[in-house]
Amino acid sequence: MTTSYDVPADLLNPALADMLANVDEISRPDWADFVKTGVHREKPPTQDNWWEIRCAAILRKVARKGPIGVSALAQLYGGKKDNGSNPYTPVMGSRHIIRTALQQLTEAGLLQMKETKTVQSVDGDQKLYAGRSITAAGQKLLDEVAHSVRGAAEEKYPGLSKY
Repeated sequence: MTTSYDVPADLLNPALADMLANVDEISRPDWADFVKTGVHREKPPTQDNWWEIRCAAILRKVARKGPIGVSALAQLYGGKKDNGSNPYTPVMGSRHIIRTALQQLTEAGLLQMKETKTVQSVDGDQKLYAGRSITAAGQKLLDEVAHSVRGAAEEKYPGLSKY
């Protein structure tokens, strides 16, 4: 069976975004038309379906690197900030976009919080989490999309046929 590891991201993410557009829990927030994706950007995204593409990319990243948290994902989606005549400095991507996308993917049942342990505090028992990981339904969706784009991937990249 074809997995998300077998297909390049440039083919997998748009196909996965089309599938996520049909999920009711995943919808573009009202503020998404005006927001930049990070401090290092000058303008908001111009694509019509950029929210679904970002959700698809986050789902793929969580499947590959999970359990992973918001700050680690923000570092992955960051870039270089232009400081004028000073050297560029690395900055993080928008954590609000990532957090909202993770919440929508969790509500859709594609991701789950990975609990590490429960500690006792003055307020009572509190659960500690290592981040989010992919659920069985999320892995199934990811593998189905990867299998559907496998033919296009082999046409574009002929060396993939041996895998």
